[in-house]
Amino acid sequence: MGENLNIPLPVRSSQLIVVLIEPEIQGNVGAVARAMLNFGFDELRIISKIGYEFEDEALARSKHAKKVLLDSVIFHDWKSCMEDVSLVIGTSGKREYGEKVSFRHFVMPEELAVRLLEVEGKVALVFGREGVGILTDELQMCDILVTIPTWEGYPILNLSHAVSLILYEMHKALCDGELGNQVGLPKTTHANRLLDPELRRMIHKLSDDLAEMVKVQEHKRPGIAETLKRVIMRGMPLDDEAHRILGVMKQSRDSLSQSIEEE
Repeated sequence: MGENLNIPLPVRSSQLIVVLIEPEIQGNVGAVARAMLNFGFDELRIISKIGYEFEDEALARSKHAKKVLLDSVIFHDWKSCMEDVSLVIGTSGKREYGEKVSFRHFVMPEELAVRLLEVEGKVALVFGREGVGILTDELQMCDILVTIPTWEGYPILNLSHAVSLILYEMHKALCDGELGNQVGLPKTTHANRLLDPELRRMIHKLSDDLAEMVKVQEHKRPGIAETLKRVIMRGMPLDDEAHRILGVMKQSRDSLSQSIEEE
């Protein structure tokens, strides 16, 4: 009971990578690896400034998914971890009110799963620390935010439970989509390519540039930049679409800059 069957992992268009930021509990990391393999995912990255070694508890909790742990890659910072990634998805269970609501444009797991069904490229699905989750400055570097609709009275899930629920939706979308409910069959339809990582970085930078140039109160600039990034990236533009958007953003930035100089 519970052993692996010798069949290949499901074929997906996008390459989803689970990223854990500074995990604190070895057992949770092992349970995450097990959940990943349960739903046909095997790429794990860990961000830890001091490095990370798997102890007996993690290996034991991973059960027959030890290979997910042993093949994982450890990064010392966010930038190096995301260098080759086209889309960064942050997860959070925090509920915000008032002005902060505009910062957290959440999508639901089932919606995210459908969006990723027919795109290509590396996608990072990021989970935060057990104690405090993903920090605000890290959330600001994410392109899309996803939340699990838990009860408001106790919204924060255990790390491995959150991973399980989101990956379940990813797997279910694959099985219920164009595969005729046949698990494990490869997709044969043509897929769209996610953004080149450099184009993603340019969208983030130009969004910041534009927010710095508009005439608003200083404390509103970060929110404007985040809204620009999220609205653009939520549509998951293709490379040629991104080039057109970037062209408009560059012209807008240059025009605003010239106007400021002439004043």
